[in-house]
Amino acid sequence: MAEHDGHTPLPTASDSTSSLPGPLGAGFWRLWTSSGLSNLADGALKAALPLVALSLTDSPLLIAGVATALSLPWLLCALPAGALADRLDRRRAMIGANVARTVLLLFLALSLTLGFGSLWLLYAVAFAIGVTETLYDTSAQSILPQLVPRARLSRANGRLYAAELTAQGFVGPPLGSALVAAGVGLAFVTPAALWAAAAGALLLVGGGFRVDRTGPATTLRAEIAEGVRFLWGNRLLRRFALMVGASNFVTQAAFAVLVLYAVGAGSSLRLPEAAFGLLLTAGAVGGLLGSFLVAWVERRLGRTWSLRISVLGFALFVGVPGLTTHLWVVMAGLCAGGAAMMVWNVIVVSLRQRLTPDLLLGRVNSVFRLLAWGTMPLGAATGGVLASLIGLRPMYLLLGGAMLLLLLPLIRLSDARMDAAEAVTQKRRTR
Repeated sequence: MAEHDGHTPLPTASDSTSSLPGPLGAGFWRLWTSSGLSNLADGALKAALPLVALSLTDSPLLIAGVATALSLPWLLCALPAGALADRLDRRRAMIGANVARTVLLLFLALSLTLGFGSLWLLYAVAFAIGVTETLYDTSAQSILPQLVPRARLSRANGRLYAAELTAQGFVGPPLGSALVAAGVGLAFVTPAALWAAAAGALLLVGGGFRVDRTGPATTLRAEIAEGVRFLWGNRLLRRFALMVGASNFVTQAAFAVLVLYAVGAGSSLRLPEAAFGLLLTAGAVGGLLGSFLVAWVERRLGRTWSLRISVLGFALFVGVPGLTTHLWVVMAGLCAGGAAMMVWNVIVVSLRQRLTPDLLLGRVNSVFRLLAWGTMPLGAATGGVLASLIGLRPMYLLLGGAMLLLLLPLIRLSDARMDAAEAVTQKRRTR
């Protein structure tokens, strides 16, 4: 069992999967602060990168290349990142990742300020930041059950996702857009400073977070294989990983070229650059609302119906731009989709954390994200191709219809099946 901060008791045999009252602990709130700062940097950067790319080219394929480069490491590096998260102290891995991202953005800001910027430099830095993100995000999801009891995971995940959506989706994008308007160098120095502050907040989380390892030493390859076997052998986790992969493929295809739909006099929405970030906040507003509603929705509808309704929200998220060019209707669709994504994420992530032993959690998280996020660069590239071939609005209609197909794997899902799986895991944990 890994060490913890001493403020929050570790899970015990009496913990259930229902909501458990009580404090989340000082260590959790320091992690929450760091997550908020880190996600604020993410949100600012993800709005700034396509806007800077738009100043260099108007090609849908080349602009989509930025999103492809940023997400490609999830296809290439997710599995090693998970194995490292189970080998290393997870808090220190997160600190190291944020320090690396700080250095990379400062280098990019200096290069652009001195006139050495290019689209290829944007690709290279985006890819390198994506590599560090695989280690940071995998460690961040894996450290949470070491800080709070498993019966409080839904509440803890809800708080973390609320901070993530507020920072990355609500505050970060307009901040990034405004910073690009103020100066390209400033647009990258600011997220670098936020990542440095996030690393500092993690230094305040006490204790060690390296999982105790028993048995003979094994190779990295063997440990990765163990995580793959665990996830693929669990029918629930396998199903959700594949579904999230399909959803992320469609969503990334839609958003990789959203700047072309929204920004400029010739676009559908005719927004100025500074307003692009405000458009992106619509999804974050929905996500923030969803973070406060998810517990109520889960109690009233059950997990299965909550997930089914979430899929309808996903379809609105990507399909509404194909139906209208009315700004407020588009923003309403993004808002509904953001709420749906929050409900889905809290339910599925909490389930995965409950079903997975601490010793395997980093690797299982990484395998899940390989399947779930490894599709993102493929989706971004597909979005660029589809926009070039059939146009933006027909593409969005096609993607919205494709998202509705995710209802099919949920037909036979039930709350009873999820409850039974959690009960079996809890019994094994208490032996």
